[in-house]
Amino acid sequence: MRTNIIGIYEDDEVLLKAVDKLQENGVKVADVMSPFPIHGIFERLNLTTRMPLATFLYGAFGTISVFAFLYWTSVVSYPLKFGGKPLNTLSFIIIMFVLTIFVGTFFTFMTYFIREKMYPGKEVELPVPETTNDKFVIVVNKTEEMTNADINNINKLMKESGAIEIIESDVNYNS
Repeated sequence: MRTNIIGIYEDDEVLLKAVDKLQENGVKVADVMSPFPIHGIFERLNLTTRMPLATFLYGAFGTISVFAFLYWTSVVSYPLKFGGKPLNTLSFIIIMFVLTIFVGTFFTFMTYFIREKMYPGKEVELPVPETTNDKFVIVVNKTEEMTNADINNINKLMKESGAIEIIESDVNYNS
């Protein structure tokens, strides 16, 4: 199991400055935990996601599927003429719009939960449970190559940047 060095902070602005200070000194920040989203942290940690692309593809799939289904049901399988209107009109554009949003949202939701390995009944393991309430956390992975001087330097940088507590934890929160 991997050991983590965890700095606990009380303010999000202090945490952002601490992330900057750690990165300036060559320390790789593995993760940041917060009770609410922090603007700018994603860019500071150089994180990327393909979730918007996945949502777009799910929406495109939803649009094509809904259009194909509606076209098949109203033109091919069971055509009904009402008032001389042509069979292949876009009278079902509202249904397509709503179901595109639904399919995109639903599959994005499912992708997120599958990717994060979240399922009903899973036991949550947080290195610092207060991150769900009022604390902010910086996690640095402690590697085998790190010397005691490196670990002391990380602890010193966290303390100088405003950490109220620094702990080491074996909790593997990414599992």
